[in-house]
Amino acid sequence: MSFTGTFDARTCEEIGAYVYTLIDPRDQKPFYVGKGRGNRVFAHANDALETEVETDKLETVRAITKDKLQVKHMILRHGLDDATALTTESSLIDFARFFELELTNLVSGHHASAFGVMTTDEISRKFNSPPLDAIGSDCVLININKRYRETKGALSIYDVTKGYWSMANPDKKGVKFVLAEFRSFVVEVFEVEEWYQPEAANSTTQRWGFQGKVAPEDVRKLYLNKKIFKKRGSANPIAYNLQSPD
Repeated sequence: MSFTGTFDARTCEEIGAYVYTLIDPRDQKPFYVGKGRGNRVFAHANDALETEVETDKLETVRAITKDKLQVKHMILRHGLDDATALTTESSLIDFARFFELELTNLVSGHHASAFGVMTTDEISRKFNSPPLDAIGSDCVLININKRYRETKGALSIYDVTKGYWSMANPDKKGVKFVLAEFRSFVVEVFEVEEWYQPEAANSTTQRWGFQGKVAPEDVRKLYLNKKIFKKRGSANPIAYNLQSPD
């Protein structure tokens, strides 16, 4: 597994497309997952030594080298075509991030938002949820895609939804309910008790948070676990009725 710098010609020909990981010998944990052909697996260690580009991945390689150690290279699956290698790489990156393994990959896996790691409840919701035909004018839709995975730990959906968000004054718009959206599905509905701004807010600040609680059951039934169809390019959060956007 240690760095050799190159595969011989026969190995490059026989191995096909493959998926690999780079391992930090200091803790024996993977810090990068990638795909490639030929000697791609070794390119990162070479780049760290030969260039001054700064990325988390290359800085990790440099730190390992500074400790007079070598990056370990492991081929996870080989003999693939390029499409299968891409899907396999994506699955591994998604898996690692879901379980909070500290990879240095800059981007998520290919099609991760559509086909990535999901709980069984999320899978069932994806294929069985009815469409959401309308959102009341007293509601705001808040997208929590970037923070949703935090709810698997100590934080709840409420904690990652309550703020702060860039929007026009929700008090003036009469917003009473917040719909938490993850991957185009409403995953919870909250009743707002108070809207507030950051302590350092000034007259030009348009960031708002809220204190609240889970909405009454009759309100939740209107929205919870329903699929949202939005116009391409619409921003979040945004308060509107889907049939006649503000």
